[in-house]
Amino acid sequence: MNQTEIIISTLLDEPDAEDGGDALAEVEWRTAIAAEMQHGVRLDRALVDVVPEFSRSYLQQLVEQGHVSLNGRVASKAASKVKIGDRIAVELRPTPQSQAFQPEAIGLDVVFEDEHILVINKPAGLVVHPAPGNWSGTLLNGLLAHNKVFMAVPRAGIVHRLDKDTSGLMVVARSRLVMDSLVAAIAAREVSRQYLAVGHNPWTGVGSVSVNAPIGRDPRNRLRMAVVDLEKNAGKAAKTDFVFLGNHADGCFVRCFLHTGRTHQIRLHMAQIKHPLIGDTVYGGHCNGIQRQALHACRLAFIHPVTGGPLVFESLPPKDFLDLLSSWGLGYNHGDGLDAQPSRVNR
Repeated sequence: MNQTEIIISTLLDEPDAEDGGDALAEVEWRTAIAAEMQHGVRLDRALVDVVPEFSRSYLQQLVEQGHVSLNGRVASKAASKVKIGDRIAVELRPTPQSQAFQPEAIGLDVVFEDEHILVINKPAGLVVHPAPGNWSGTLLNGLLAHNKVFMAVPRAGIVHRLDKDTSGLMVVARSRLVMDSLVAAIAAREVSRQYLAVGHNPWTGVGSVSVNAPIGRDPRNRLRMAVVDLEKNAGKAAKTDFVFLGNHADGCFVRCFLHTGRTHQIRLHMAQIKHPLIGDTVYGGHCNGIQRQALHACRLAFIHPVTGGPLVFESLPPKDFLDLLSSWGLGYNHGDGLDAQPSRVNR
């Protein structure tokens, strides 16, 4: 025998007589006899031959969870060596990815809702979309539980995102037509998004600044974003206006106006002008009275995609943000900095 002999068997639990069989559950096992080519290889590598449709990393998780046996005994280590003739059995379980898009009851702070859109106030710490490390407990899961209409819309109607540790306003579409309209409006820069931020180092010079600095993947660390030179690296144009609101010996308080919506745009542009966000340890900041980046989406304005009426929503910063300002002797008025015009470019 020069290749793995794979035997696929599906075992069905017997239906319970008392419930008429509604509790029927399917359990699938893959079994294989290790051949000469598998002799001496790691168990997780041999499993790839048995279950090629799953990633090696996920198969390692199955081993850790006790769902793999070797010669009738539960295998405890993915690094265990396989010998010719060993009998391998894998109990197939749904991957986290396959279970990600499930409704979960998550209390949503709904600011506005009609038959076309939903505007929410996202708390810091809530992930917007399922991804590795956060396959559940996300805003998307909460939307699916909030109303079944979101099950019929791609990405549950999410048209823009906030970082996990950024708080504030988001708009969500309740239909594909409205979603397409909102996406087009954002691309055309017809949706106004404003943020409040607290950065390191006191503000100096003029009271308002416009930053034009392209953003792309950091060529030295693909897990981060970076301000890049478009002649040398891939990226997209990005522009943010900053208006000074208040100073303290440890830093500054600013209002941010987004012209584009690149990943980590405000965080990077604040670092670019030597004011990395308080709490943003990824881009040069450190915790100073707040345990996350001090960034809050405070204002969202756009034309209703169906009625054509103007909509403006405002959100006060959460307690941790306000406590930081208060500890610096600073306060916040929702109109502060709204009418300022940036007076410098490419700071």
